[in-house]
Amino acid sequence: MRENADTRTRIQEIALKLFVEQGYEATSLREIAEALGVTKAALYYHFKTKDDIVLSLAEDRMRTIEELIAWAESQPRTEEARRELVRRYSESLHRGRHHEVMRFFERNQTALKDHPVMTKNRGRMLHLLTFLVEPGDPTTTRLRNAMALFALHAAWFVLPDETVSDDERRAAALEVALDLVRR
Repeated sequence: MRENADTRTRIQEIALKLFVEQGYEATSLREIAEALGVTKAALYYHFKTKDDIVLSLAEDRMRTIEELIAWAESQPRTEEARRELVRRYSESLHRGRHHEVMRFFERNQTALKDHPVMTKNRGRMLHLLTFLVEPGDPTTTRLRNAMALFALHAAWFVLPDETVSDDERRAAALEVALDLVRR
């Protein structure tokens, strides 16, 4: 069973690398199988289509967002709860291979804009944002609080400098995000 999980993980890693380098549409299952050194039949055992791979890559992220939503629903609507939501979201971005998945989605926006995974992800993110604002908040407050989550993502795109460590990037993004969250 462990070997199957390892093979599945290797397929995801190689597919993700090729999707980022070549583009989702330009990458075939055959190329993924060749890069792995396996037959297409072996690949099909785990994933029948490229969409199946995309769905598997998004599942962990969606699960994390669902957990954050469940946590937020159990909290009082306070500034400290909003700030804790931002902290938890920041932590979630630094687990697993989220950075690579995020880069994949960013680089393949056109090909995936109407993909069901993207539609669901956008909906869940919009729902998550509702915990950062209150009905009747001024437009500037709503925008500022929403930008807090986007600041956490932006750190990976606007701070590509290799001399900045992941920890420094994360700390800077979290500081900016927490500065943005207000009532």
